[in-house]
Amino acid sequence: MQNVPRCPLAFTLLELLITLSIALFLLGLTIPSFNRLMSTNRLTSYVNEWITDLNYARSEAIKRGQQVVLRKTFLQWEQGWQVFVDIDRSTSTHENVLDSVDILLRVHSTLPVTFTLRGNNNFTNFIRFRPDGTSSNFGSFVICDNRDGDNLPQSNTSRLVTVNAAGRIHLGIDANHNGIPERDDGSEIVSCTVSPF
Repeated sequence: MQNVPRCPLAFTLLELLITLSIALFLLGLTIPSFNRLMSTNRLTSYVNEWITDLNYARSEAIKRGQQVVLRKTFLQWEQGWQVFVDIDRSTSTHENVLDSVDILLRVHSTLPVTFTLRGNNNFTNFIRFRPDGTSSNFGSFVICDNRDGDNLPQSNTSRLVTVNAAGRIHLGIDANHNGIPERDDGSEIVSCTVSPF
């Protein structure tokens, strides 16, 4: 009977080191892509929440036949907002302000600290929808993931949400495909913390 050499049942140290180094190299390539994907998904989620609340306020105004206001709760929009039926509009000090007779519909909490949400001068403190669905004003909001702290929109870190006078809401388009949305006039947003226009 002839002796047949047996195949080794384990990896050699060299094979194990080569396999580990390849796995670490591939992992190093995928982590930055994964982080970008997670950041983009978070931004998309907050934009969707914002648009949902805008559409909710508009639909409630139509459904109830009353003025519905979406108002920031603190100094900046990213610190939270509330949606309410503005029943007491008896004086200018009661208009667009949540009073004891008004009906609170929804409250949104603060966005994460790296996110900013700013409205243009037409939407400094609130946006109001009338019973016919039209908006009290027209303009836009910029939402940014500003984790680098430079307050500048960079590729895939910002979204532009526009509300027209008819109360319709739409996202700004990235026509030049650089990852930064443009306003309706074609110009890009230039800051995450200054009014969009």
